[in-house]
Amino acid sequence: MAAENKKALVYSILEFLQKSCDDGTIKQDDTEGIEVAMQCIGEAFGVDPTDAAQQEAYSTKPANLLSIFEVYLKTKSKSRAQAPAGGSSSSAAPTGAAAQNNVFNLICMHFTSILDTEISEEDKKKAEELKAAGNRKVSERNYPEAIKLYTEAIEINGAQAVYYANRAAAYSQQGDYDKAVNDANKAIEIDPKYSKGYSRLGHALFCQQKYQEAVDAYEKGLALDPENALIKSSMATAKSKLGSVDRSPESSPSGTRGMPGGGAGGMPDLGALLNNPQLMGMAQQMMQSGALDQLMNNPNLARMAQNMMGGGGAPGAGGNAPGGGAGEAGGLADMLNNPEMMEM
Repeated sequence: MAAENKKALVYSILEFLQKSCDDGTIKQDDTEGIEVAMQCIGEAFGVDPTDAAQQEAYSTKPANLLSIFEVYLKTKSKSRAQAPAGGSSSSAAPTGAAAQNNVFNLICMHFTSILDTEISEEDKKKAEELKAAGNRKVSERNYPEAIKLYTEAIEINGAQAVYYANRAAAYSQQGDYDKAVNDANKAIEIDPKYSKGYSRLGHALFCQQKYQEAVDAYEKGLALDPENALIKSSMATAKSKLGSVDRSPESSPSGTRGMPGGGAGGMPDLGALLNNPQLMGMAQQMMQSGALDQLMNNPNLARMAQNMMGGGGAPGAGGNAPGGGAGEAGGLADMLNNPEMMEM
């Protein structure tokens, strides 16, 4: 019953805040922040003012939070007026805007403590277990299940930045970059000093080809954690992309478009490849995630290597490949652009 009463109170608070946004009590510039706070409050208590069943269960109409509070203030004022001499003064109870400000003050003073006491130690432990289970699913590359587990942890304890950051990473791994950006921003909102939130944001933005925004995010993360090698490497990669976005692909030799540094005969310059920060960043990420092991064990790659060692050259190169020939830019460029390689 106590839990239902709290939900009814939260419902009234959200209703009050929404009305204050709609009627202009809250300035237009501040409404976005209030709406984000309302969403967090609703998620923390499982309250949705748009849900018909909850409207039926928790609404106090025709009364509302402000009118109830005004009644309380008037009752309190009368009690003071009837107190013996020497007691409290009998000043009139505030109404209208003054009462509304009092409601805002009460919400600000008490809501943080309500959130803190609402989550029991048992619930916090359960949320941590769900997070750990989600981490294991990420290591197994089961990203949908990882996202499900992180979401359950957030539903229990939505005040932990790491849960959102981890879910952002899982979203990025399965290509849901918009959701990854949202979760990374949420992690930063909860804890502005959480460097991993900026790292997750930078990665998602980089994958969306928003390289300048990615660099900005990485720089903020690096300011918080100056020795973080992964953020440094990722930022270097993003900056290298900034320097290459203005280069026209048509200006590259045939068969080497998008490949850094053309060598003799149109083949890519391996020295330039190995010194390219983007390629090094990709290699580092592959080694850290375990993707390199999976790549080396892939039968498609083994078959390509056998073909090359057997004299057939890389896919798309040499006399047996359609359009291939001596001196043409096949070889490594074609292999790296092969759909089988892309799938790996």
